[in-house]
Amino acid sequence: MGNVILKEGKYIYCIIELNQSQSFGPLGIGGRGDELYSICFNDIAAVVSNSPIKKYPVSRENLIPHERAIEEVMRSYTVLPVRFATIAEDEDKVKKILEKEHDRFIDLLKNMEGKKELGLKAIFKEEIIYKEILEKYEDIGRLKAAISSEPPAKTYYQRMEVGKKVEAVLQKEKDIYKGEILNTLSPLSQDTKVNTPYGELMIISAAFLVEKCREAEFDQNVQALADKSGDKIKFKYVGTLPPFNFVNLVIETGKY
Repeated sequence: MGNVILKEGKYIYCIIELNQSQSFGPLGIGGRGDELYSICFNDIAAVVSNSPIKKYPVSRENLIPHERAIEEVMRSYTVLPVRFATIAEDEDKVKKILEKEHDRFIDLLKNMEGKKELGLKAIFKEEIIYKEILEKYEDIGRLKAAISSEPPAKTYYQRMEVGKKVEAVLQKEKDIYKGEILNTLSPLSQDTKVNTPYGELMIISAAFLVEKCREAEFDQNVQALADKSGDKIKFKYVGTLPPFNFVNLVIETGKY
């Protein structure tokens, strides 16, 4: 068996408003240095690169170039990100998709114009939050102190009890801060998407769709939240992302 030669197709990254062909550099997925360029229909375009028609596994090494390509285009244009690993068979098929979805894509582009996604994660600092819980909730502190001098074998159930109480209180504290973060930032954004947090110390992982004209105010409010929490919470704030959490165009290329 020789190597199977895969047919070449057009990998679609995003949709933009553009009526001429343009190149965005050798940023194509797959590590071959394929050129990123536009295929136009009327006043809209798909940004594509050549790629074998194949399934790309969802992995860091594939997701990073996919996202990086869209970020590059976003420097100059409003973008509608297309779902990872969308490959059309050829240029005609891409044009057919653009023709058929023209009005929908134009509406979405108008809706996203002048907006950007800002990402925020807030995480309790372990050593500080647990210490504070023991001070703030005296019954837990007392229980912990009482069993700390006993041999571990004797206090198994009491330690389980302390663990449960700490967990419940930690959840309560997370809910309080999460509420405060959302009440402060959601009114400044057009849309908010709260993602599932991971790890027991993460208070929130959220994305905000913010108009460029409100970005400075949004930044100031993130800073104010960080200042207010002192050194108890670590904020990870990422600015100017493509609107991945708000647009993820699903294009079933076989239907066109």
